[in-house]
Amino acid sequence: MTFTLLALVCLAGLAGPLLAISHRWGLPVVVGELLVGVLLGPMALGLLRASEPTFAFMADIGFALVMFVAGSHVPVGDGRLRRSMPGGLGRSVLVGLVSVPVEVLIADVFHTGHAPLYAVLLASSSAALILPILDALNLHGDAVLQLLPQVAVADAACIVALPLVIDPARAGRAALGALVVVTCAAVVFLALRTADRRGWRQRVHHLSERRKFALELRVNMAVLFGLAAVARAAGVSIMLAGFSIGLAVAAIGEPRRLARQLFAVTEGFFGPLFFIWLGSSLDLRALTRHPALIGLGFALGLGAVITHLAPRLSGQPFSLGVVASAQLGVPVAAATLGTQSHLLSGGEPAALVLSALVTIGAAAVGATRAARSPA
Repeated sequence: MTFTLLALVCLAGLAGPLLAISHRWGLPVVVGELLVGVLLGPMALGLLRASEPTFAFMADIGFALVMFVAGSHVPVGDGRLRRSMPGGLGRSVLVGLVSVPVEVLIADVFHTGHAPLYAVLLASSSAALILPILDALNLHGDAVLQLLPQVAVADAACIVALPLVIDPARAGRAALGALVVVTCAAVVFLALRTADRRGWRQRVHHLSERRKFALELRVNMAVLFGLAAVARAAGVSIMLAGFSIGLAVAAIGEPRRLARQLFAVTEGFFGPLFFIWLGSSLDLRALTRHPALIGLGFALGLGAVITHLAPRLSGQPFSLGVVASAQLGVPVAAATLGTQSHLLSGGEPAALVLSALVTIGAAAVGATRAARSPA
C-alpha cells in the first residue's frame, strides 16, 4: 500500500456520495463505494488488490468501526424500542422459520448440499448496511423503530450461527468464542454504567472537551480494537465485537461529541475504505466459469427478499421488509470462510457475494419507496 494508492482510495470514496446525491436513484452511499471498488479491483482496472496486507488490515479497522457505529445508532435506551423488542424478536424468528423451506428448495434445485448455510444467509440482515441506509434517507417512525430490533437480532444470531453451519467440526469452538466476545462486551457495559453512575464519565467528558484531548474517542477505540483482538483469537468475526461494543455504548448513552468524532473517523475515511476494499475483493468473473451458480446467486438473493416479506403478515410495511433483506457481512464472511477452508465448491463463494448484491439493490429500491411514502 502506497500513498498514491491511498489517495486513489480516498478519491474513489467520493463516488458513494456523488451517486447518492440524486434522490431519483435513491442509492445508499455504500453502493457507490462497492461499485467503485469493483471497478478498481481485478474485475476491471486491477489497481487495488484486496489481498495486500496493509489494505486488508485497514479494511478490518473500517469493518470494526462501521459495526461499532451501527451498534451505537441503535436506540437501546428508547422505551419504545424496548416495547418493540418482542415484536422484533418475533419477526426475526418468523423470517428464520420461513427461510427453511426456501433454503431446502434452493439446495435441492442446485444440488449443493449446503441447505443449513443457505438458511442462515436467507434469514440474515446487515445492520452495517441497513442502519446507514435508514439514516441517509432520514427514515423514522414507529415502523422503522420496530425494524431495528428485528435487524439487530437477525444480524447477531446469524453471525454466531454461521461458523456452526458452514463447518460443524468447529461449531463448539465458534460458539465458545462468541460467548467470550459477548461476555467481554457485557463487562464493558457494566464498567461504563459504573463510571456513569459515579460521575467519572462526566468528569472525563468535560475535561476532554475543555482541553481538546478526545479522551472518549481514544478509550472507545482502545476498547473496540481490544475486543476485536479477542474475537480474532476466539475465532469469530470482528463484526460481533464491533456491534456488541456499539450496543454497550448506546445503552449508556453516547455523548454527541463522541458521536461526531466517530462519524468523522468512520464515514470520512475507514468506512469508505472498507467498502472499496470489499468491492475490490469481488471477482465476479468466477461466475462465468460456473454459469449455474449465477442462478444460485440470484436465487439466494431473491429468496432472501421473499423471506423477509413474511413479517408483512404482522403489519410491517412492504418496503421495510425489502430493506430488512439487505445482506453483506454474513455472505462475505461465508464466502471468505468457505474459500479459506475449502468448504465451498469453485464459484460458489462468488455466488454468495452475488446474492448479497441482489439484496443490496432490492434494499435500495425499498428504502427509496419508503422515503417517498407519506407514512
